[in-house]
Amino acid sequence: MPVDVSALRPYRDAISDNRRWERFEPRAGDIFVCTPPKCGTTWMQTIVAELLWPDGDAPRPVMQHAPWLEAEFNPLGETLALLEAQTHRRCIKTHTPADGIPLLPDAKYVFVARDGRDAFMSLCNHLANMKAAVVGALNARALADGVPPMTEWTGDVHDFFASWLEKRGFLEHVATFWERRALPNLLLVHYNDLKADLGGEMRRVAAFLEIRVPAARWPAVVRRCTFEAMKARADEIGTFQIFEGGADSFLYKASNGRWRDVLTGAELARYQKRVSEILPPDAARWLEQGRAA
Repeated sequence: MPVDVSALRPYRDAISDNRRWERFEPRAGDIFVCTPPKCGTTWMQTIVAELLWPDGDAPRPVMQHAPWLEAEFNPLGETLALLEAQTHRRCIKTHTPADGIPLLPDAKYVFVARDGRDAFMSLCNHLANMKAAVVGALNARALADGVPPMTEWTGDVHDFFASWLEKRGFLEHVATFWERRALPNLLLVHYNDLKADLGGEMRRVAAFLEIRVPAARWPAVVRRCTFEAMKARADEIGTFQIFEGGADSFLYKASNGRWRDVLTGAELARYQKRVSEILPPDAARWLEQGRAA
């Protein structure tokens, strides 16, 4: 039976529409990978797939195994049919805040975030490499439907940072999951922790999802989830035809701290002020540092 979406806050833009959840039929054990954009979504989708298939024999590419249900560029009927046909434990990707998705008691939710300044820099690369024809088509449909168009990249990082920071978006997204962090079926994971101790964080995710990986399989499972291994086997991750440069531009650097050589002191001060306005101090520390906070 489809989920009740009547209480969900509406989230709709040129790329995604959370009204699409109204036709989703959940199953016990469903896994939801929840992130703001550019926070390790594909990385966590890959980790979940490798935990479910520790022999490296997943039946389809990661992005097909864990589709983005809200994405407007994917026909909803096809996405729902793909999920319905899966007889194994399912995984679904979402970029919608917690108050805009169904929170089901018999599902598991893995929320991944990173320092907002790092997410911003990654988003700049994302927009710079998205094919102009794709952006144009999405925006034409958005304008026809009366929803805000997506940002068209001009190359001006500072102008984009000002608009990114002021509109309701990244920090508010983090806040919705932080407020619900005590839920027993929600796990918060930080990008920094994945970079610092990939194996340890993967074991933490596996324990939360109640997936047992044979001890002998762990080294290979972790190795397949390194950034270098993912980039080397991009065809097993997904298709990247809407980006100039394909997988090389989408799976870019997975690095942190690039903002230090780009954003000005005044811009960084405005970021910190915005963080303090939206997130409580413990959430702000976690967002910047990960579990080390």
